[in-house]
Amino acid sequence: MSVPTGAEAGAPANLVAITSPDMFTGLMQEDLNRVTVLNFWAPWAQPCEPMIAAVAQMAPRYPHVLFMSIEAEEQPDVSESFDIEAVPTVVLLRGHTLLAKLTGGQVQAVEQALRTHAGGHAGAGLAQSRAAPQAAPATYVPAGGAAAAGAEPVDDPARPHALPAHLQGAQEAPADTERRCRELMTRSKVMLFMKGQPNMPRCGFSQKTVALLREQHVDFDFYDILSDEHVRQTLKVLNDWPTFPQIIVHGELIGGLDILKEMIASGEFQALVGAAAP
Repeated sequence: MSVPTGAEAGAPANLVAITSPDMFTGLMQEDLNRVTVLNFWAPWAQPCEPMIAAVAQMAPRYPHVLFMSIEAEEQPDVSESFDIEAVPTVVLLRGHTLLAKLTGGQVQAVEQALRTHAGGHAGAGLAQSRAAPQAAPATYVPAGGAAAAGAEPVDDPARPHALPAHLQGAQEAPADTERRCRELMTRSKVMLFMKGQPNMPRCGFSQKTVALLREQHVDFDFYDILSDEHVRQTLKVLNDWPTFPQIIVHGELIGGLDILKEMIASGEFQALVGAAAP
């Protein structure tokens, strides 16, 4: 995946690739009134490619904005400071003030946010309003709601792969969440709790886990924990395992990516998957 930077011939000077936390901090401190766009990406995530291309096209049209290209897993300190859990994610800042955090590779949403926060017309100067910028919600939702944001296809209600529609925005009792978790863990022989979906993983560990399972020709089910904070937090406690992905076989946690690798190498995983449920 090619990432244009200001160091390359023909690339806009206001598009830079971040190579260290010190570089990031130094650039941020140069101008605390400047609007900065942070594009977090990963080479394995196909949805990052159109966003990278779009940012390269936006940079010359917004010469007063600094565009930073940040490979999320190569710059974990920077990623963690903005709670980046999925790529692509675009963050807009004015100085150290959060203006918008946009997830899901929605190019039009980034354009809209730039028009709002970096001037009404591309190439124009900064807005002259003296009003202090307002912090945006953690996740940007464009006009039209989730459908406009490219939501995943609706699940089979009997076998949801994400937070069911009837629970969205609802308060759920802890006991009910635990019951849902146990039902999810036992609905298939191999269950993967991951970030994203198998054909569109949203973290490198999930992507590598899916690849390993497919290499082993394992028929597995999945659930997107990024869609369901209740399930995400409950599984951490229920399985005494703080990270994701979590691989469940016959209703029991076997571990995460590293343990899966070890079990495949030893042949233990293949034997476990091939065995009948206890």
